[in-house]
Amino acid sequence: MNAGLPEYTVRTARPEDYDAVIAVVDDWWGRPASRDLTRVFVDHFYGTSLIAEEPGGALAGFLIGFLSPSESSQAYVHFAGVAPHLRRSGLARELYERFFARAREDGRSVVKAITSPVNERSIAFHAALGFEVSEPRPDYDGPSLDRVTFRKRL
Repeated sequence: MNAGLPEYTVRTARPEDYDAVIAVVDDWWGRPASRDLTRVFVDHFYGTSLIAEEPGGALAGFLIGFLSPSESSQAYVHFAGVAPHLRRSGLARELYERFFARAREDGRSVVKAITSPVNERSIAFHAALGFEVSEPRPDYDGPSLDRVTFRKRL
């Protein structure tokens, strides 16, 4: 890390990271979000997911993503988060850039993600990373579960 910036290390996730991630998700989001991140995502996609840790091992951020098993050109970011005190430090961008690199290594040309229309920070962040941002899509994840979709060509 550069002088003056927060210190953290980034590594590939492990299944046992789930407990640390799920323990902070609702607090970091400021609303219930843990129901959308089940253990299966970390148990089965840890090899393409990332964990950032501060010195001493405290969770600094994470990105849970996978290479689509059904769409060979696509990768998907399911969940990402950064500790509130590290927001705007560049950590989220770094996690995404590392995931993009992993997707490219596997020949993927598109990364997708979604969020709730009320998550204005996520929408602005993805737009700043160059994702195409959709209008809210009614009932995308079922009745009354509207979503904004993101798509980025690599």
